[in-house]
Amino acid sequence: MTAEPVEHRHTWPVPPPDGYTVDDLFTLPDLPPHTELIDGSLVFVSPQRRFHSLVIDVLVSGLRGSLGPEFSVERGMTVVLDSRNGPEPDISVVRADAVTGLDQTSFQAKDVLLAVEVVSPDSESRDRTTKPQKYAAAGIPDFWRVEQNGTTGGPVVHVYELDPLTRSYVHMGMHRDRIKVDKPSSLDIDLTTMEGRP
Repeated sequence: MTAEPVEHRHTWPVPPPDGYTVDDLFTLPDLPPHTELIDGSLVFVSPQRRFHSLVIDVLVSGLRGSLGPEFSVERGMTVVLDSRNGPEPDISVVRADAVTGLDQTSFQAKDVLLAVEVVSPDSESRDRTTKPQKYAAAGIPDFWRVEQNGTTGGPVVHVYELDPLTRSYVHMGMHRDRIKVDKPSSLDIDLTTMEGRP
């Protein structure tokens, strides 16, 4: 007797004709953690690499240690840009008065002062092009893009500021061992403290 082959089926959600909305993002059942909405399409996130996790730890710790009580530093929270875009920056610095409680799952773009994306192989195009363009168009004043330095393995932080006239970001500098900036507040973060860095 031969065993019957086991059929594995997964039912993927079928998008509506005009794509998903932010409301769908928050109400569709069984979405994987950290699902994002970009231009009405659901984007599923791959598992994090160790670099990704460690650099987020360093930046969150540095931001929380430097910023005053008028700011809140958030990890992996959806930012509602418009009805068809709800990306999830790796780190967001938001106005503290936008925090409503422990059950909160998102912030409005107008309350976000800094969005940080740590680039992963599966998200390069989104993190380098798509998301910064959308964050800028939504008026988020500052954006950091973090890449892994191929020679040392450490983080390289690209700092951008919003040009309000063009609604696009201007590259303000690149930081390797230490990031010293004055927006969204005066910050000095030692990047060399990342655990496991070669």
